[in-house]
Amino acid sequence: METAKKNVAVLATCQALLFTNNATVIALNGLAGYALAADKALATLPVTGWVIGGALSTFPASLLMKRIGRRAGFTVGALTGMAGAALCSLALTLGNFWLLCFGAMVFGVYNAVAQYYRFAAADAASPDFKAKAISLVMAGGLVGGIVGPETSKLTVDLLSTRFLGSYLSLIGFLVVVAFVVQLLRIPPPTEAEHGGPIRPLADIMAQPAFIVAALAGAIGYGVMNLLMTATPLAMGICGHPYSAAATVIGWHVIGMFGPSFFTGSLIKRFGLMQVMLAGAIILYVCVGIALSGIGIPQFWFALVLLGIGWNFLFIGGTTLITEACTPAERAKTQGANDLIIFIVMATTSFSSGVLIEKNGWQVLNVLALPFITVVAAALLWLLFRRRAAAA
Repeated sequence: METAKKNVAVLATCQALLFTNNATVIALNGLAGYALAADKALATLPVTGWVIGGALSTFPASLLMKRIGRRAGFTVGALTGMAGAALCSLALTLGNFWLLCFGAMVFGVYNAVAQYYRFAAADAASPDFKAKAISLVMAGGLVGGIVGPETSKLTVDLLSTRFLGSYLSLIGFLVVVAFVVQLLRIPPPTEAEHGGPIRPLADIMAQPAFIVAALAGAIGYGVMNLLMTATPLAMGICGHPYSAAATVIGWHVIGMFGPSFFTGSLIKRFGLMQVMLAGAIILYVCVGIALSGIGIPQFWFALVLLGIGWNFLFIGGTTLITEACTPAERAKTQGANDLIIFIVMATTSFSSGVLIEKNGWQVLNVLALPFITVVAAALLWLLFRRRAAAA
C-alpha cells in the first residue's frame, strides 16, 4: 500500500505538470497561430494539430508501455513533448506557421502518453484502493489548471518574440516531468501481460462494461468540451466582459478536478454505477441552469456543475474500464477507450464554435441533452443487469 501511495503522489505531480502545459498550449496555440498565419481563418490549426497528434498516438502509446513499462513510456512521452515545444519555439523565432502546426502535433503525443497516468495509478493499486488512486491522480489537474494560465501570463511577453517565453517554459516543466517520473515504482510488465491469452478487440469492446465505460468517458468529455469551449464566446455575445468569462472558466476547472479528492471515496461508499449516475444527473441540472438565463451567475453555476458531472463520469468510466480486460489485454483496451475519447474531443471542440455561431447558446445546450440521456440509459441498463446477475 505504501508503494501505491507513493506512485499516486508521483503521478499526481505529473498530472499537475501535464495540465500546466496543456492550459498554456490551449491558451496560446490559437493566438500564436493567428499571429503567424497568412490566412487568419487557419489560426486555430495549431490547436487542431495538437488534438490530432494525441489522437494518432494514443493507441501506439498504450502498446509501447505494454512492452517497455510505464516509467519508460512516460519518459519517452516527456522527451517527445520537449521536442514538440522546441519546434514550436523555433517556429515562432522563424515566423513559420506550418512549423508551428507540426510542433503542436508532436507536442500532442506527450498529451496522449500522459493520459495514461490515471491507468498507471490503477495498475499497481489494490482493488479497494483503485478508484481512490485514480481520483487522487486526477486531482493533480486542479493545480495545473491554476498554474498554467498564470505562467502563460508571466511569460507571454518575457522575450522580444511574443509567446516564445511561454513555449520555452513548457520545456522547463517537461524536464521536471522527466525527473519526477523516475520515482515511479510500478513493476515491469509480467509474462502474463506480455503473453497471456488475448481476445480480439471486437470481443473486448462488445462487453457491457467496456460499452458503458467508453460511453461515459467519451460523452462526458464530449458534453464538457462542447459547452466549455463555447462558454467564453457565448458570454461575449451576451455582453459580459472577458474577465467574467475567465473567472467562470477558472471555477469550471475547480469543478473538474476539485471533486477528485473525494470521488474515489464516494465510489467506495455508494458504488461505482451510483456515482456515475449522479454525474449524469448533475449534467442534466447543468443544462437546466444554462437554459434558465444568460446572466453571469447562470454561466458560473452551470460551468461548475459541468466540471463536477464530467469528473464523476470520467473517473467512474476509467475505473469501470479496468474491469473489462485481463492484464494481457490492458494495453489494447485502454488504447481503444482513449482513442474513442480523443475522437469525440476533436469533434466537439471543432463543432462547438460552429454550432454556437449558427444556432446560439441555448440550442447548443439542448443538443447536449440526448447524449446525456444515452449515458444515463446505459448506466441504468448495466446497473440493473448487474443486480439481476447478483440476485
